[in-house]
Amino acid sequence: MTRKELATAVCENMSFPAQKSAEFVDLVFELIAESLGRGEKVKIPGFGNFSMREKRARKGRNPKTGERMEISARRVVTFKSSPILRETLNKVG
Repeated sequence: MTRKELATAVCENMSFPAQKSAEFVDLVFELIAESLGRGEKVKIPGFGNFSMREKRARKGRNPKTGERMEISARRVVTFKSSPILRETLNKVG
C-alpha cells in the first residue's frame, strides 16, 4: 500500500476531503519520523513498536565485485509487530 492509497482509504472511510486525508497521512508519518529522530520509541497499540537502533561499523564485501569494504556506522529503524497484529495476519494467511 502506498502513501496515496492510504490517503484514499482515509478519505473513503472517514469521509474527509481528499486533500485533508493526504495532509493527515503526511502529518502522521512526519510525527513518527520526528519522534524516532529524537530517539523516542513509537508505540501503536494493536499494531507494533518502532524504535531506532545504532549499528556499529563493520567489514563487508561488495557482492558484485567481491571487494572487501568498510560499512559505516549508522542508525536504523526497527519494527516489532504486536501479538494482536501477528495473530490477525496468521488468521488471514
